[in-house]
Amino acid sequence: MYETGATTEDFGRVAVAARQFAATNPNAWFYEQPITLDDHQNSRWICEPLRLLDCCQESDGGVALVITSAERAKKLNHKPALIKGAAQGACDDPQMMTHFYRQDITRLSEVGLVAKQLYRQAGLTPDDIQTAVIYDHFTPFVLPQLEEFGFCDKGTAKDFIRDGQITMGGRLPINTHGGQIGEAYIHGMNGIAEAVRQVRGSAVNQVDQVNNVLVSAGTGVPTSGLILGACLT
Repeated sequence: MYETGATTEDFGRVAVAARQFAATNPNAWFYEQPITLDDHQNSRWICEPLRLLDCCQESDGGVALVITSAERAKKLNHKPALIKGAAQGACDDPQMMTHFYRQDITRLSEVGLVAKQLYRQAGLTPDDIQTAVIYDHFTPFVLPQLEEFGFCDKGTAKDFIRDGQITMGGRLPINTHGGQIGEAYIHGMNGIAEAVRQVRGSAVNQVDQVNNVLVSAGTGVPTSGLILGACLT
């Protein structure tokens, strides 16, 4: 906030977008329960600058993923989602699960490392991604991820969000299932399932003409990511 001018309202816009998607998703915990920016701003402080509606809920649930060869997948009943890239990353002298001595706390450099690997493996750029599942355990973590994955320049994620680019019809609709903020906090596995649905064209909040979906994992710790896309013919 100090470095970029981001505000708690910018965090709130992330939560509002997630809850709008969740409100139309029958499988979401917050189905038919959208919120407004005023709702977010009036929710109680948890630990300033985090309000209650900046934090994901605890959830019980399960997700199953069937992974097989591309050749085998072509013979199955459902349209497959090809794993075009998969990467892990840790850097900046991590201590156990946390970076206590990070040089720049406005960046998530391990996410940047994952991004470079993913795009290199897949032969893609940020411009080739139509929608993304961005790990949203706490709303502020969404902003630096958008920057590290190259969807906007450093320090400009707040503007990207203010312009409505993460909502339906924007440049990069994110967390179209409601994310962990709105659907359920199942440590991101539900986000991978949503990416598959987007590739198949079967998502509740389907983005038009999806060829590639980026999925990120937990941030603030060593992390990972995926790019799923339409199966190659």
